[in-house]
Amino acid sequence: MIINLIAIGNRMPAWVNEGYREYARRLPRECRLNLSEIPLRQRVKSKTVERAVAEEGKRMLAALSPGEHVIALDVKGRSWSTEQLAGQFQQWMQEGRGISLLIGGPDGLSGPCLERAQQRWSLSPLTLPHALVRVLLAEQLYRAWTVMVGHPYHRA
Repeated sequence: MIINLIAIGNRMPAWVNEGYREYARRLPRECRLNLSEIPLRQRVKSKTVERAVAEEGKRMLAALSPGEHVIALDVKGRSWSTEQLAGQFQQWMQEGRGISLLIGGPDGLSGPCLERAQQRWSLSPLTLPHALVRVLLAEQLYRAWTVMVGHPYHRA
């Protein structure tokens, strides 16, 4: 299973790139995590925020492969415990198709991105910096995998 993390924003601080790579590297080959960065549309007075989000959304949707299971990271989504995430992870693996996780920019995901998603996942009711979400998401996927295979990384 290939897990594609499609995120708005590039030019992340070094600590973000290092943290993301560390956890992505830990996942086994059969659960490879790939990052696709889509540049943030500039917020200028001549364009509305809605228009910028819509343009970002079009580029995110274009990055999806047909048949993928799409999960939108959304504060209004469902929260999972580590054990529930491990169960979701196992279910995704059993489906045998690619997974794409969508992380919007500072103004969120476009309506079409949310509609395309089969699931909406909330990491926290807190508002998190989008750069931190990448690291947190990679770590949580690694943690879910360790729970699934009985690795001692996760200690409840």
